Amino acid sequence: MRAKPEYRDRDETEVAVLDALADRHEEGMTVFEIRSRAEVTIDQIEGALPALKEDGLIEVEDNGERTVILPDEDVVGPAETDEETSLYERLRRRLPF
Repeated sequence: MRAKPEYRDRDETEVAVLDALADRHEEGMTVFEIRSRAEVTIDQIEGALPALKEDGLIEVEDNGERTVILPDEDVVGPAETDEETSLYERLRRRLPF
């Protein structure tokens, strides 16, 4: 799954975090799990999380054993295949602009 299109105009790191979280939106992820799914550094994730939290796009839960981050239910969009994605969008994701 991916974040809905209306959330894709955010900072590149924020979008990568939202996409990672959308894949596991029910159980949530730790910062290290996000790092393993998104191709960004821990420092970039730490910079993106406060902005996402402030805008109400993520929730942070501490269940006593670990702290997990969950996307707001409005952020999660439908699964998307490469056939549905334009060539431009696929290139934009892969190339650093």
